[in-house]
Amino acid sequence: MTASPHLFTPLTLRGLQTRNRIVISPMCQYSAHEGHVDDWHLVNLGRFAIGGAGIDFTEATAVQKRGRITHGCPGLWTDSQIPGHARLAQFALRNGAIPAIQLGHAGRKGGMQRPWFGNGPLNEADFERGDMPWTPVGPSDLPVAEGWPVPHALSVTEIGNLIDDYVSAARRALMAGYRIAEIHGAHGYLVHSFLSPLSNKRTDSYGGDLAGRMRLALEIAQAVREAWPDDLPLFFRTSAVDGVPDGWSLEDTVVLAGELKRIGVDVMDCSSGGIAGAATASGGQKRQPGFQVGYSERVRTEVSMNTMAVGLITHPQQAEEILAQGRADLIAIGREALVDPMWALHAARSLGYDTLYETWPEQSGWWLAGREKTSDFYDPEAVT
Repeated sequence: MTASPHLFTPLTLRGLQTRNRIVISPMCQYSAHEGHVDDWHLVNLGRFAIGGAGIDFTEATAVQKRGRITHGCPGLWTDSQIPGHARLAQFALRNGAIPAIQLGHAGRKGGMQRPWFGNGPLNEADFERGDMPWTPVGPSDLPVAEGWPVPHALSVTEIGNLIDDYVSAARRALMAGYRIAEIHGAHGYLVHSFLSPLSNKRTDSYGGDLAGRMRLALEIAQAVREAWPDDLPLFFRTSAVDGVPDGWSLEDTVVLAGELKRIGVDVMDCSSGGIAGAATASGGQKRQPGFQVGYSERVRTEVSMNTMAVGLITHPQQAEEILAQGRADLIAIGREALVDPMWALHAARSLGYDTLYETWPEQSGWWLAGREKTSDFYDPEAVT
């Protein structure tokens, strides 16, 4: 192998060292049963670990039953859900990836349709399928949009119970074998809805000015950090901007990142949008290659904090340049990994780092290396 590109230089995070800078972003599968993960999740996530990713994230996992985005979303609100997650974490570890979990609460977006049924509020067709509604919660009684359920505004006592449930879920995640936890503070879900002035109209200590709106995010982060071992890293995913007038801003994100770093959060995972639409709604921003990298760069520069870039990063050279230019420390690959689960291993070949399949699983690498040495490959341009 040649000298390591930035993309294949290990990163030390507390007591962990990644095998590379490639992260599989949390991607909802909407295929759990009463919050339990199953063989689908094992095969889906397992292929990314086999494919060479450094960190392999399980999708947004609810800390409360009512915190699921859909009826098909996983959870860790009860001990009976630990064994399924343990299968995911242990498989990733055995195959060289660091297992990670994103802990979240859907908030006022809770109990919505699975995307293939419409990605909106539940309707009669969903009820007939057995997906019955529940009352979502939020900082205020403002729905996501017209026609969506009106959320119950959480009381201070309920907020305290919520924080306790984040801690309990984190402890279950640790028991399952996860080595990284991420708090989901983006895409219009509960923590983000407290941060944004568009959705948080509270007048108590959890609303009002920036400090008040950040309070829930910081209290959750502090509580989880205290429960999470000192030698294991904690991430925080943010929507760095709402992307709509008078919403959460990049300047707000920089302030939040500084406070999170002080608490002991190790990586800021910089996404955007979603406050009043689908989780992937970019808030009026043009979706183009690397369109969110500037958020990661700003936090990294101004807060001196490790950051993760995400969003339409699809090519190895693109990822390498982001790291080489000091714009991020980790690269999150999402939907491109669905296209190519072996993205990390293919990136190593593309960047000239591993042309002999030395980083591939031994079960397949030796086959491919042998084929490379002994075979002539089909060249369509040579066919006349």
